[in-house]
Amino acid sequence: MKAIRTRFAPSPTGYMHIGGMRTALFNWVFAKHHQGTFILRIDDTDQARNVESALEPILQAFRWLGIPWDEGPETGGDFGPYFQSERTDFYQKHCQTLIEKRLAFYDFTTPDQSRAEREAAEKEKRNYINNRNDFDLDSATIQERIDRGDNYVIRFLVPRDTDKKIVIDDAVRGHVEFDPSTMPDPVIMRSNGLPLYNFASVIDDASMQISHVIRAEEHLSNTPVQALLFDALEFERPTFAHIPYVAAPGTKEKLSKRKLEQYRKNPKFKKLFQHGDFIFPLLGLENNGGLDPVMVEYYEKIGYLPDAVFNALARIGWSLDDQTEVMSRETIIENFTLERIVKSPAGFDPDKLLSFQAEWMGKVPLSEKALNCIPYLATAGYVHAGEKEYSHDYIEKVVAAVGERLVVWSDILRFDEFFVTDDELKYEEKAFKKRVVKPEDACTLLAELAEELTTSNCQTSEDFDQFVHQFVENKEIGIGQIIHALRVAVTGKAAGVGMFDAMELLGTDRCVKRIRRTLKLKTSSDSQ
Repeated sequence: MKAIRTRFAPSPTGYMHIGGMRTALFNWVFAKHHQGTFILRIDDTDQARNVESALEPILQAFRWLGIPWDEGPETGGDFGPYFQSERTDFYQKHCQTLIEKRLAFYDFTTPDQSRAEREAAEKEKRNYINNRNDFDLDSATIQERIDRGDNYVIRFLVPRDTDKKIVIDDAVRGHVEFDPSTMPDPVIMRSNGLPLYNFASVIDDASMQISHVIRAEEHLSNTPVQALLFDALEFERPTFAHIPYVAAPGTKEKLSKRKLEQYRKNPKFKKLFQHGDFIFPLLGLENNGGLDPVMVEYYEKIGYLPDAVFNALARIGWSLDDQTEVMSRETIIENFTLERIVKSPAGFDPDKLLSFQAEWMGKVPLSEKALNCIPYLATAGYVHAGEKEYSHDYIEKVVAAVGERLVVWSDILRFDEFFVTDDELKYEEKAFKKRVVKPEDACTLLAELAEELTTSNCQTSEDFDQFVHQFVENKEIGIGQIIHALRVAVTGKAAGVGMFDAMELLGTDRCVKRIRRTLKLKTSSDSQ
């Protein structure tokens, strides 16, 4: 069997798109399923799109998600270089071969002439097909025009004078045919010696012995030209597999970074934006650090588990069967086939991603959860709050109390009441008014409870539970008359971890101090 070699070729634009990451994942998983090789190749020939020092975020996305490349940047390999900008000699060599075989030609048509031809075709409602006026220019004339500075491109000669269709047996799309008689001659090389995408891809795929080109469906339109180039250069065609693009939540439109403001209004998407809006400022990232949910880095920074994101991406457009959702990467690799990939657009579902995250987070041991929360607490300045540096044991107890509310690592920052000093505790304004200010007896009951709490010996959540219930029994009131005000006084919030778990974590003295501070704030608000 022919060795399986797949590739992913991103442009260094400064970030890794979640859709592109899914394509890379499919390539990697397919290669691993067949004990093959995955190549990371950098498409940096388009100088206008490249961003200086923008490669690292892309490489980091692969590292974080646990998708190591077998050949490529940093690792090298027998088929390098792996940067297209370093492969110019390859392209020029094969371009010259096509010229010598009269399968490519110099075209000195000016941009104005080309524009006029396109406009004429549009007006006449026919496909634009370039002229071939320069096809028969001899080498001396070509050199003379180059020497005098005439602009030119090199075009590949499409075999239009044939009834033969270009046939692609796509591993996902099936049998696809294209009519070469309606195709213009594509530009394969610029006058500056740099190749265009289709030509560079063919040369690289052939020289790197790529067996399967697995890519997004929008590249299907590039395939007929590439197939012709493979044939013209007498290269064996790889197997093409055009997978569905990743659609924005609840739509059939391709997920695009250009539509971020639109996505903020998307009911399924806005939770992710809101989470980032809350968390990133706490981490010192102005303007959210330029991160958004279309980028892989967003999920790394916000605290998703790589296994959860891997699982979620694998399920966008592919399934093991009709019921299995949560899968390890080993299970995915073992069962991955191109036949199970759907043809229609595959939607990115933030709710499903969160459900995967919750499932995978549930597998993480408590001690490991605490360790992963510490960097977030430290960055936000919470770990050193108060008079002591919080110990790992204390953080572990907080994480245990938070329980399933800790879905991503940064969620720990939503429970700042356990890390800020008592004087720094902030109160939710709506909850403070509703639970402390509005009820007539709330402050009286809180004052009496705080007084009795000072002489209690409460240490555990059970102790606090018993104490509060005994207090309401003695007062002959319902638990609801005190518990909501008590929660706001102690935690500053209307909801959170179990009330008595919170009191155990804070301890008697801090609970009393916070209750009395609440009463002072209430008195202060009354006088204003």
